[in-house]
Amino acid sequence: MIPKCIAFFSLVILLSVSNIAQAQFGFSHEIGAIVGPVAFQSDYGERHDLSTNTGNSGFGIGIVHYMNFSYTADCNCYSPETYFNDHFKIRSELSYNKTKLNHFGQWVEGKPSEGKEKLKAMNGSSAVTNIGMQLEFFPLSIRDFTETIESWGPFVSLGAQYSFYNTKAQSALGPLGTPLTTFPKYLTPTDDRPYGFSSESSSVFSVVTSLGTRYKLAPLSDLMVDLRLQYYFSDWVDGLKPNPDLYKENKANDWLVWFNVGYIYYLP
Repeated sequence: MIPKCIAFFSLVILLSVSNIAQAQFGFSHEIGAIVGPVAFQSDYGERHDLSTNTGNSGFGIGIVHYMNFSYTADCNCYSPETYFNDHFKIRSELSYNKTKLNHFGQWVEGKPSEGKEKLKAMNGSSAVTNIGMQLEFFPLSIRDFTETIESWGPFVSLGAQYSFYNTKAQSALGPLGTPLTTFPKYLTPTDDRPYGFSSESSSVFSVVTSLGTRYKLAPLSDLMVDLRLQYYFSDWVDGLKPNPDLYKENKANDWLVWFNVGYIYYLP
């Protein structure tokens, strides 16, 4: 997990941007919390395998802040109606997720072999802290949704995040890095690492897109459900990267799917 000071200063920056924008344009604030399961798509396991998708799953939590342009907190009134302020919000987020990783699928199933035992004994984990923003588009009127209890407000979003990750790779057979404990494809040097595995802490940019909806519980509160796809611009977030020049099947960067449920409160 990233140092507390980095998370604190990142939050301060987001709040500063929010205050500057409010002074220039006028809007209201919303805050909330999100939580839900994460399915990490990595080099552990087999692509498109159900046991891999269900086995390499974790949990995520986060806090969110919204700029609502349809309502101005300063005057406690609606903003002049434009298409943008009635259909868009800006979402800021600080979130954290952690996933334990193992090899699943046909390469560890069936008749035992030395290679299968090495893969089954190999395991890892990835803890990721994200901070960033998304632009959310509501195809239906935000004003109409705000005024109607028990209404629905579907949305789609696109944004970017800066992610700090802490990953570990290990084996129940002993320290990785020798032919006795490590599957051969992970003994080949990759990028600037001596092997195709790494236990490290680093950072990476990621792009985020999601599909979800809000449900109006009360005048100042919403329930939200959201299905997110997050793509990292690195293949080291899970701690594994077999040399792509030799192992063509390992061609994609790491990514995850996160289904979360959230509660949003409108600041008066």
